Amino acid sequence: MPSFSVSPKLFFARLLSSAVLIWITSLSPVSAHEVLPSIADMTQEGDSLTFDVRLNLESFIAGIDQTEVIDTNAAPQAETYDALRALNAADLKARFAEFWPQMASKVMVLADGVVVIAENPTLSVDPIGDTEVVRASNLSFTAVLPAGAQSVQVGWAPEFGVLVLRQMGVDAPYDGYLEAGAMSDPIALAGGDQASGWQTFVRYIPIGLDHIVPKGLDHILFVLGLFFLSARMRPLLTQVSLFTLAHTITLALAALGYVVVPGSFVEPLIAASIVYVAVENIFMKNLSPWRPFVVFGFGLLHGLGFASVLAEFGLPKSAFVPALIGFNIGVEIGQLAVIAVMFLCVWQVLRVDRGSNEAFQGKVLYVVLGVAAAALIWLNPSVTSTAIENPTWLFAAPLLAIFLLCFGSIQLRDQVDAYRKIVAVPASVAIAFVGAYWFIERVFL
Repeated sequence: MPSFSVSPKLFFARLLSSAVLIWITSLSPVSAHEVLPSIADMTQEGDSLTFDVRLNLESFIAGIDQTEVIDTNAAPQAETYDALRALNAADLKARFAEFWPQMASKVMVLADGVVVIAENPTLSVDPIGDTEVVRASNLSFTAVLPAGAQSVQVGWAPEFGVLVLRQMGVDAPYDGYLEAGAMSDPIALAGGDQASGWQTFVRYIPIGLDHIVPKGLDHILFVLGLFFLSARMRPLLTQVSLFTLAHTITLALAALGYVVVPGSFVEPLIAASIVYVAVENIFMKNLSPWRPFVVFGFGLLHGLGFASVLAEFGLPKSAFVPALIGFNIGVEIGQLAVIAVMFLCVWQVLRVDRGSNEAFQGKVLYVVLGVAAAALIWLNPSVTSTAIENPTWLFAAPLLAIFLLCFGSIQLRDQVDAYRKIVAVPASVAIAFVGAYWFIERVFL
């Protein structure tokens, strides 16, 4: 057994947790600069199609690849974006006029398989307002159809991001959520391509998942805060079940329009909820009598946060319930995936902490995992970065810290509650600091 004193090691653990929060704060989800999906309404008028698109035009003109970032502040063109965001409507329209030929070449409209050209753009720009808030612009353009056209396909370049496409003015209209670079299925111009309830349900599951992993960073930290109170099944299931029930209630009520709460109020409270659960982890070893009620209350807040995501692109009126259920299931899959990954990360150290004689195997495992995480940080593979919409090292670095803490816990396995003192508490300290940073950012910055 190790003979050195505990205090320096515990100090090292807490110092390591501080490194975790520095890495994670670089992931800060700033809603004011969030990359949002564009919404296009498509209407046939005689022999042409009219597209009315609501989009964050500044990010397009700045050249931000929306498949690579979820926040414009993280893009190399962040300064250009901010400068464009500060332009008045007339100046932004002038910049758009220069940009339109480039954009038009990346908008794809096929009529019965024949390429038709996007043309005749008109632009409406909101006033400057608060430059720390995303400004949406309304772009309209047309595409002349060949004689006798029966169907169209629509899409655009991947760097323009997600496109929500809605067919207007027909019975049983098409309503689709197109991932970056995807082309729609053929859409009958006469209508009739409305998705069934089952298709809508299936389609919205990955949308809900995507808004937890990788985009829902604040929700991820909250779930991890629940996890680090106790890795035992009963308290974890109690908290997650109450959290799920609560956010399902407010998500449904908000999506139906019965509850409307401004994001400027909800988002800081979500950050505060992260701080609360993390701080309580530091001082409480087990589930307190009040924690289930607090988690349920915070779940109501997080449900409002999910509802704001849905409000970005709306739910299809014809299949509202299947879409809502599918989105919520996607959210739950994301939350369970976060818990499962973290459980796998700490599984071996938990076994050692609970008396299993596997210290050597555990040390070897965490050395190997640490080397793998360090390699991901060093190499920062572009394929992985694109898949998670953030540089790989931003996720691999906190995992490396967790693996090092787990190694330290095994090294100090003769101490009472080694896992809690060396892994759970430092991780909770890091989560609390990140939540506090987000709270200050959302209220004051």
